[in-house]
Order: sequence, then C-alpha cells, then structure tokens
Amino acid sequence: MSPLKLQQLLQQAVTHHRAGRLAEAEILYRQARAAAPRHFDVLHLSGTLAYQQGRTQDGVDLLTRALRLDPRSAVCRMRLGLALVAAGSLPEAEKHLRTVVQKKPDFAEAWDNLAYCLKAQDRLPEALECHQQAVALKPDHALSWYNYGLTLSLMGHSAEALHCHERALAADPGYALARFGRAQALQQCSRIAEAIEEYGRFLDLEPDHHQARSYRLFALQYLDGPSREQIFAEHVAFGRAIGSPPAPDLPNPAESGRRLRVAILSPDLRSHSCAFFIEPLLQHLDRTQFELLLYLDHIREDAISARLRGLAGVWRNFIGQPDPDVERTIRADQPDILIDLAGHTGMNCRLPLYARRLAPVQITYLGYPDTTGLPAMDYRLTDAIADPVGDADRFATEQLVRFAPTAWTYLPMAGTPEPNPPPCLAGAPVTFGCCNNLAKINATTLRLWAGVLQAAPDSRLVLKGRGLGDPAVREHYLAPFQALGLAAGRIELLERTVDTRDHLAVYHRIDIALDTFPYHGTTTTCEALWMGVPVVTLRGDRHVARVSASLLTAVGHPEWIAATADEYTRIAAHLGADRPRLAALRAGLRDEMRRSPLLDHPGQAARFGAALRACWHNWCTQPRAARVA
Repeated sequence: MSPLKLQQLLQQAVTHHRAGRLAEAEILYRQARAAAPRHFDVLHLSGTLAYQQGRTQDGVDLLTRALRLDPRSAVCRMRLGLALVAAGSLPEAEKHLRTVVQKKPDFAEAWDNLAYCLKAQDRLPEALECHQQAVALKPDHALSWYNYGLTLSLMGHSAEALHCHERALAADPGYALARFGRAQALQQCSRIAEAIEEYGRFLDLEPDHHQARSYRLFALQYLDGPSREQIFAEHVAFGRAIGSPPAPDLPNPAESGRRLRVAILSPDLRSHSCAFFIEPLLQHLDRTQFELLLYLDHIREDAISARLRGLAGVWRNFIGQPDPDVERTIRADQPDILIDLAGHTGMNCRLPLYARRLAPVQITYLGYPDTTGLPAMDYRLTDAIADPVGDADRFATEQLVRFAPTAWTYLPMAGTPEPNPPPCLAGAPVTFGCCNNLAKINATTLRLWAGVLQAAPDSRLVLKGRGLGDPAVREHYLAPFQALGLAAGRIELLERTVDTRDHLAVYHRIDIALDTFPYHGTTTTCEALWMGVPVVTLRGDRHVARVSASLLTAVGHPEWIAATADEYTRIAAHLGADRPRLAALRAGLRDEMRRSPLLDHPGQAARFGAALRACWHNWCTQPRAARVA
C-alpha cells in the first residue's frame, strides 16, 4: 500500500474513532496494521482503540509495540500506563506514568492518570498530590476536577469533593460527568433530595449511564415520600434500560447433586459492614458441597479480605478492569451460581453484567434492600419478616427465597468492649441514641425522635455520624428539633469515629437506640444489641423498613417493633421509664444474641447452602430450551 493510501485509510479510521464508531474504526485500523505493521501512528491508535473497547491485552501489546518505535512519545506512554492499569499491572503502569511526568512535568493529563493508578493501589494521599498538580497546571480542565472529586469522595471528604465537582462545572458547564460526581457528593453529604435531582439532570443528558441510574435507585431508598409502587417501577425501568441479551448456552452440567462452583462478586469483601454478615456463612459453608470463588471489585484489600481469601478456592480482584475482561474471566471460571452482594449500593458498577447471564443461577443477597430490576437475576435471598409472603413478591423481579428465620448472620468484631451498666443508672437523664448513616435521617425520622423526647421530658438524644463535626452540618440537624420546641442542649452530635472499638464504646453513653425510618439500620441494629442496648423500630411496608423487625424478632424482642408512630413513642418512653429493666437488658442482650439465629453460624450456613442447592436444582429440572432462554 502506498504511503498516500495508507494515510487516507488511517484518516478514515480516525474519523470513525473520533465519532465513536469504534467497530468501523477497528476494521480500518486492522487493515492499516496489515499494510504497515511497524507504523507508529497505526499501532498507537490501534492500541488506544483496543483499550477503549475493553480489549485490554490487545491494547497493552499494540501500545508497547508503538512505544518501542517512539520511546519519546509521552501520550503513547501515558496510554500504555492506562492500559496496564486495566490489565492489573499496576507497578508497571506506575513506572510508565511516572516517567511521563518526570520528562514532561507540565503534562496535566499525565498527572491526573498517575493519580488514577495510585488510587487503584489504595494510595489515596499520594493520588491527591497528583490531582493537585493536575488542576494547578490546568485549572480550567473539567475532567481533572471531576477525578479529583471522585478521589476525595472515596476518602470520605464529601464537602471538598462537592467543591471539586462544582469547579468542574464552572470550568465547563456542559461537562455532564461533573453532574454525576456532584450528585454522588451530595448523597455522601446526606443531601438526598438534592442528589436525586442532580442524578436526574445528569440522566437527562446521559440516559444510558446505568451506574448513575443505579446510584439514583439507592438514593431513593432514603426518602420517606415515594410509594413502593413508584420505587418498584424505577427498578423495573432500570432492568428495561439494561436490556436482556440472548442468554448463551452455558457449559455447566445440569446435574442436581454434584459439587457446585459458587462465585460471589462484590466491592465489599473487605472491612465493610457486608463482611460482618457474609463471613460466618462462608466460614461454615460445606466444602464437600460447594467450591467458593470470590471476586472483589475494590481498591482496598485488608485483613478481612485476607480472611475471606483464605476461604476461597479462587480469589480475584477486578478493580480497574473493563467489563468485557471481567465477563471473559468469569465465563472462563464457569461458576454454577453467581451471587451479587451489593445491588444498587454505590460502588457496584458490575450489575449490568448479570444481564448477560454469566452463570446458570444468578442470585442477589444481603447488600441492597430491594429488587435489582434485572430479569436475568433469578433469585433474591431474604426472610418472611423482611419480605412477607405474597405481599412482597409483587415488588420483586427476582423469585424471593426465604431461606432462614432471619436473612442475616452476624459476626461481631473481635475485641469489642463489654456492655456497661445503663448510663441512666448513674443519675444521668435517659439517653436515646442513633449511630445510623446520616442519610437515613429524614423529616419522618426527626418527627419520630422529637415525639420520643417530648414524651420523656428529661431525656437526651445522641446522634453520631460522619460530618457532624462540621458546624453547618450540625445546624442542619439541630434546626428541626429547635423548630419543634426542643432545646439544642438536649441533642448531642458526635463525629464519626474510625476505630470500631471507639465506635462501639459510644453505646456506653446510650440507654436506648432509636431506629431510622423508612431505611432501618442493619449493622447498627446488631451493634446496639451486641452492646446491650435495646432498639426501637417502626415497621413499614417494604424490605428497607422491615430489616430491624427481622433482627429484633430473631433475638426474641418483637415487643420493640412499632406498627405506628404513636406506638414507637410509647415503646421508647416505656423503656426509658423502667431503669431496672434497662439494667437487666444490658446484662443479658449479648447472651440472647448468642442464642439467636443471628449467631447460629453453622445453622445459618446450612440453610444458606440448602437454598443455593434448591435454586440449582430448579435450574437443572428446567427443559433445556428454558435454561438458555
């Protein structure tokens, strides 16, 4: 091929590439490579496209070949670094990206991408320094501000993250992703209604952005306004937007009694509340019946990850890998059952993969308090209190499997402090408290709590959560109580503590825990009970508002479950008036938990295993045509 024809072919490919017609560009790049296998631009652009398409190894190979032809190309070296991040070769990626910024220290995009590489290694403070370099060099670069904000959010610096996304919008009001980042930051700041509005604005611009739609579904769970019919319709719409590609003919033998390969995909196989509930099940799962494959999708692997890894025959971390690579890996592993533990909760960007039918049986469990909306998600594990038979089935796209008396199995952290006597016995006023996520505190919850404080005139309320050290945030939560005539001195606001032992020690200052509504506590309910503190909850009409009802029933205290707001007030006030009863509860609740299904780890694991086996048997007994539909 003549140089002129090659240049024309390459220009056509670039035109398609820039227009987003990637399949057409790939065909032309392939023709160009056949004609000029050692042409830098051909290899460089081909490798860039392969990386963008999720063909990670092809991208690495092509960009490596290009860089050999021109080692001075900073852009090529930077793109190779990004492809290596996607391939999981983080130290090699970092080496290339550092070379770029050393040789071209004014290259803002390279600093930004080095930050991304460091973030993927959980080196967040170093990543922040690189983000700062990027925005200092190019203060009008919206993408750099957006990425800076994402890292701050990951570190829990929500207000600073919000500022970064607003700087991105100031730099480029049309930069849609900044609206997505701003919505996430608003959600982290517990400004839920504003977050939902911002997700909506972003989705108006990017209607096919499934992760933003997923984040919005999670945010809706916190509101006290939408009906369950409205929320269900939103989930169904998510599933419709994802679509249902034709299911592949999977190679798994349809043999009901054989040992099964059970895979779990989650961003939370680490120090996360989800691990308190899944680890005891996996510890006691019958290894003669099940082989365990664990797929983490998070930058952080820690001591809990190491414990879980020790339980698995296969452990992989998919962080940074594009969906096509993740799909290929999971298909190659051939799991019989694939379990999602995160649903629409924040960090879970892999949910759309389930629509592609990665395993014969697909199950969602534990992390998300609602349906996924995906037709290809076959089952959701739950119990009959959180999801009453008949009523709840109408609001799930999955088949509900009520596998145990309670759907949770709790593992208290080692070294937790012992319960102390109720603080009110020392002459202090009765102290109510809540350590739930501040996003769960809405107008309904505040009215419930104000009613309790009015019914117990000498009582106090302690709230603990991230951000309460900020004066503006404190005022946001104090103002509604003051509007209801309650003195600010009766409300104590405590900033979140990082250490779990310090967190649990806060219950030494609380006599009675008050649950939120409609979004109940789960980990916080278990922690309060473990520390000897009774929990008062208001039962609602959907899973998210019935979790504590399941937990309290399991522990043997359904009398703390209210059906109305007035009953919630009466239960809390009655408990506060009976100090000897509080003392007895403080001394005995931990043992009651030990005797409950929550801490019957072998029994719950056996029930979990039986549910998995039943789901598998259902698949095996389907006609072959149904199994591939």
